[in-house]
Amino acid sequence: MPWQTLIDVTRDAPVPLTAQIQGTIRQEIAEGTLRPGVRLPSSRQLAEDLRVSRSVVVEAYGQLIAEGYLEALRGSGTWISQHLPPSAVPTLLDDGVVPDVRWDLRPGTIDGTAFPQREWLAAYQQALTGAGGRELGYPPLSGATALRTELAGYLGRTRGVRTTPRQIMVTSGFAQVLSLLGAALPRLGIDALGMEDPCHHRQRQFVAEAGLRVRSVPVDEDGIDVDALARTGARAVLVTPAHQFPTGATLSTERRAALVRWAEDVDGFVVEDDYDGELWFDETPRPLALQRLCPDRVLYAGTASKSLSPALRLAWIAVPPRLTSLLEQTRARRDLGSEILTQLAFTELLASGGFDRHLRRRRARLRARRLLLERAVRNHLPDARILGAAAGLHAYVELPRHVDEPRLVAAALHRSVLVRGGAHFRHGTRPAPD
Repeated sequence: MPWQTLIDVTRDAPVPLTAQIQGTIRQEIAEGTLRPGVRLPSSRQLAEDLRVSRSVVVEAYGQLIAEGYLEALRGSGTWISQHLPPSAVPTLLDDGVVPDVRWDLRPGTIDGTAFPQREWLAAYQQALTGAGGRELGYPPLSGATALRTELAGYLGRTRGVRTTPRQIMVTSGFAQVLSLLGAALPRLGIDALGMEDPCHHRQRQFVAEAGLRVRSVPVDEDGIDVDALARTGARAVLVTPAHQFPTGATLSTERRAALVRWAEDVDGFVVEDDYDGELWFDETPRPLALQRLCPDRVLYAGTASKSLSPALRLAWIAVPPRLTSLLEQTRARRDLGSEILTQLAFTELLASGGFDRHLRRRRARLRARRLLLERAVRNHLPDARILGAAAGLHAYVELPRHVDEPRLVAAALHRSVLVRGGAHFRHGTRPAPD
């Protein structure tokens, strides 16, 4: 990769060129792109590539050497330090070794103490006691009938989802939903999927590996930009309308109506990922499911990963009637259904009211943590603000323009706090350092 592609500068940015170069190198080190021992171009060569004064690069290199990021020896060049400072350890992540930290605040990190062990054990025992030969055989392809019945009632009363047990499929996590859609949608002539930008980086990866082309669509404070979606030419889109991941934005009433009209106009579909729907504690009422506006065009997906635990690998999707057979046929060629005892235990938890009681306790605890976070941001980052609704297991903090996000992430790690920077979730863009 040419260095002028990896390290770039913007002359009309309010940040000095030297700081831009430093910020980019720090970020690439933090993300593991620049590894220890990698040789950097000479100050003269990089200055020529970037078309800046050599003194700009010399100053940038000098500061990074002083901070321990780079090493230099006269006559031998400059390279990434073999002994990086603690703040420069890759903060990452999903495919590497997670640093040993005291506080892991990355989105998706689950508090194991919140799991309702006694209630789950009782529900599991009840399910196992009542299981007969039919339940202990191969499970129904779309999930246990009892669970699908409970889910249809639960989703109707809590989200306003308009569905029936026949239209619900239970899956092994939302990742399996994406895999099934990747195989099913092309049979409808749909080979591209619109995705919010920013969004969950692993979902983007799953979709691409499932064989669909990804079409990134920008998100603002009102949710996904439907006009921009229309320009992509896609006929299907994956959205998080209640609590956009990661910005926390709630899809506005106008955008909800526009998104449904778009689906009708292109003869397409909307996949509604309600990944943390149970964990709403904002002062404003939680919006009902987008699916209720157009059950024939919107596929509603939910999961127990945030409300209970991702270890259960339990998710569900309510699909339009005309897609039910297609998804079942697609799944029949891939597996023989999801593990049944977990489904039966969750059925008991729903039917007994235990799940509702657990959620009330969970929301109260998360509300208290959110208030502590808001207080901490006001006290320690007074020029920053938390965006989006108070819900779920994450918060999106917009930093002041003068704050260098990679340096802040690195400084947090140095203090044994692991956080994600917002740039991690954007697709194909790297904002200039603030």
